[in-house]
Amino acid sequence: MSPNWKKIVRAKQAERTARLKTDLTPSRMQRNPNTAGGDDSGSETINTSPSSDQKYLLANAKQIVEHIKNGDNDWTSERVLIAYARQAIRAQDATNCLTEVMFAEALEEARALDREFERTRLVSQVRAAGGIPFVKTNVPQTMLAYECRNPVFGRTINPWSSKHTSGGSSGGEAALLACDGSPIGFGSDIGGSLRIPTSYCGIYAIKPGHSRASIRGSRELASGFEGVRLCMGPMGRSVDDIELACRLIFGQSTKLDIWLPPLPYKEVTIPVKLKFGYYKSDALVRASPAVQRAVQETVEALRRQGHECVEFVVPDMIEAIRIFLGLISAEKFKMMFAHLGQDPKDASLLMASVAPVLPAFLRHFVAWSVRTFLKDPIMSRLILNFRGRSVHEFVALAGARDEYCRRFVREVWEAYGFDGIICPVQAMPSVPHGYEEVITNIVVMSLIRASTHAGVLPATTALYNVVDHPIGVVPVTRVDQTKDQLTKSWEASGNQGSPFIYSQLYEGKQPYYDATAMHGIPVGVQIVGRHWEDEKVIKMMRVVDDALGERGFGPGSYSLTSTTKHD
Repeated sequence: MSPNWKKIVRAKQAERTARLKTDLTPSRMQRNPNTAGGDDSGSETINTSPSSDQKYLLANAKQIVEHIKNGDNDWTSERVLIAYARQAIRAQDATNCLTEVMFAEALEEARALDREFERTRLVSQVRAAGGIPFVKTNVPQTMLAYECRNPVFGRTINPWSSKHTSGGSSGGEAALLACDGSPIGFGSDIGGSLRIPTSYCGIYAIKPGHSRASIRGSRELASGFEGVRLCMGPMGRSVDDIELACRLIFGQSTKLDIWLPPLPYKEVTIPVKLKFGYYKSDALVRASPAVQRAVQETVEALRRQGHECVEFVVPDMIEAIRIFLGLISAEKFKMMFAHLGQDPKDASLLMASVAPVLPAFLRHFVAWSVRTFLKDPIMSRLILNFRGRSVHEFVALAGARDEYCRRFVREVWEAYGFDGIICPVQAMPSVPHGYEEVITNIVVMSLIRASTHAGVLPATTALYNVVDHPIGVVPVTRVDQTKDQLTKSWEASGNQGSPFIYSQLYEGKQPYYDATAMHGIPVGVQIVGRHWEDEKVIKMMRVVDDALGERGFGPGSYSLTSTTKHD
């Protein structure tokens, strides 16, 4: 060795000693770092004290990746690195195990990784356009419910009626927008979770086709679930809001979002005279007078503008909902409930956790009883399909979904040549609080309730998740206690659908539908387009909105005195 080796050793050790003294207290440390060069003001500071290192040190590599991927509190690449750098110093002091120390370089790389991760999220796209996320809004526990309530933050009420729900799962976002509390928001949709609260609260939204907007950074029903595809879409107070948001998010794929085609917002031209199909009710349950009136008023407004509107019947809608129920319950909601552990569960989840795992003989007995004694073959068919499935059965059901999609194209789009479809969002304008909180000791009634809440009420929204069509929602009118009562002519018109659901909604001493109690609640319609025609849907939303004219929706339409405060 060279005579200068001791000098080299001393220099190298001195370098190591100096590097071990790298400042590990960062100038900024935030739970969700902003994009590169962004302003850090107002961000929530992560605890960087040495006493908080232990949870990072006890996690293995896989767990660390999952925590950071999920955006869990206090988990960033930089924060994890600091914990391990501190521990490495302690190990060095005890065992002299280190040679090269690269803390400074590693910190810069960790910060770059955090910034890159942030850019893969929907939030970063909004920030890049000058938007500032400032609140997060309430959702139901597990986000697969149509009332917005959870054990942590409680219940969100409808801005227009304290006795009725704002809808779910994006009920907090819809209520905030309806109250002019935000200019724009975003929600997810796998069976109507974006569109239902949009209609309940009187705002605007679009559920794009699955492959138009990234869902990275959002919470999914269950990672890897593809039986019915989750979609992310904007919510706002005007069609302009929806178009602006879609121009921002459409086709914005990332290195990690490999399945999203790079198909940005495209300019489209629509005919001066459009041909719309429409239906005011469906085969599952008759729509309420207020909902039917909303569709009829939309049709009349379009006809006055010279557009053609043709009434039609959805082909075998019960089959579509059978497929929807079967797909979402196929793995018995195990992944959806897994993260809850011993946490308290909202009452609305009881039947979803019990019904899919009932023994086959009991399920068949319940279905037979419903068909025989309640004279309800529709509900009987749905009960039989709300269950767990083998892989073989799941694949077969996915094939049935694909065949139904092809059938819908043949028998609706190709047969009629429609530009779009006008239809209800739901059979009801809204539902009273606790609609899903029906607990009974009678197994038969429990299973019926479970199937009802899972698939029947959102039938007209779930249909378009099955066929994966883009759909916009536009507010049309409000429930009128004079116009929208149940009349003899309404009772005598059309098919009831499921006798059990019909009786729950409209009969008995306390039916869910009560035009007097619902007076003033908004009612919207869906505007449906063909695959890959999301931009045309937005154009048709504007056509409908303009045809309906001024009707008391949009910015400034809400007053804080419109409803009583929640408990």
